Amino acid sequence: MNADTPDTPGRIVLLTASHRVAPGLLSWPAWRTLHAADRVLCADDAHPQLPYLREAGVTVEIAAPIAEELVGACAGGATVVVVAAGEGEGALTDGLARMAGSGRVAMPDLELLPGSYDLPGARLLDLVEVMDRIRRACPWSSQQTHKGLAKYGIEEAYELVEAIEDGDRDELREELGDVLLQVVFHARIAQEHEEEPFSIDDVAGTIVDKLIHRHPHVFGEERAETPEEVKEHWLRTKAIEKRRASVTDGVPLGQPGLALAAKLASRVRNAGLDVPLPSGDGLGYELLALAVRAEAAGVDPEAALRAAGRAYRDAIRAAEAAGAPDTVEE
Repeated sequence: MNADTPDTPGRIVLLTASHRVAPGLLSWPAWRTLHAADRVLCADDAHPQLPYLREAGVTVEIAAPIAEELVGACAGGATVVVVAAGEGEGALTDGLARMAGSGRVAMPDLELLPGSYDLPGARLLDLVEVMDRIRRACPWSSQQTHKGLAKYGIEEAYELVEAIEDGDRDELREELGDVLLQVVFHARIAQEHEEEPFSIDDVAGTIVDKLIHRHPHVFGEERAETPEEVKEHWLRTKAIEKRRASVTDGVPLGQPGLALAAKLASRVRNAGLDVPLPSGDGLGYELLALAVRAEAAGVDPEAALRAAGRAYRDAIRAAEAAGAPDTVEE
């Protein structure tokens, strides 16, 4: 097809494809190259692309040539496409690199042609696959339940908050991954429920539907020009969805006390209710009043107390350092 003279070096094309994209979904340059090639080789007779290539009329030879054989196959200007295995073609590419570096061989043109690329979010599929395998094969993970993992979800959420407040980008990336793991882990466990199973796809589908419904200014005909108008849309659609009997419905009582007080105050304020604070003796009622005052001022009382706690920690360390005895070297 492309042969010229015996001295023409030809062309080697290494065709790769993402295993995270459905087989057969290849780019137009990939299909064009496959159809125009003199030979198409693949070392793996179970390669997931093969049925689709053959269905498209591409003849694929099951062969695993070494570098010298592949270069020889390109003699006369031939184009040979190698469909790369999932783990790549390390031995072949290393051999070609050695031949090219020797300077003693007229090398054909070498081309790496990605037939498909990972889509955004593709690594999430890897996470789901890894979690599935761990759930089946790990003695500890296979025995975990929603209740048993609950404490880890709380811990990971607090570690994420700490990374955000510290401004540590590396820690932020890692802690986001740890929180994501909790979501995927719980979803994997949920698949095994005998009566009401659901999967990570169901979890994702639920939040996608919710986000679309609560953003009519993005996906519908509503308009919102300010963050305040967005919040109004959110609260209105949420109220229609939940149809709660009380503004306190859905407020988890097990959260930290200051956060609980601030959340209740926020619900009261957004509902336009006039609810006087309960009176009583003790620090609890004083802290409640402080939390409500902070929420009204737009201050997160939990974050404010953590910031003060950090300052206190630093002061403690400074005092410890100042009082520590000097180390004397002999």
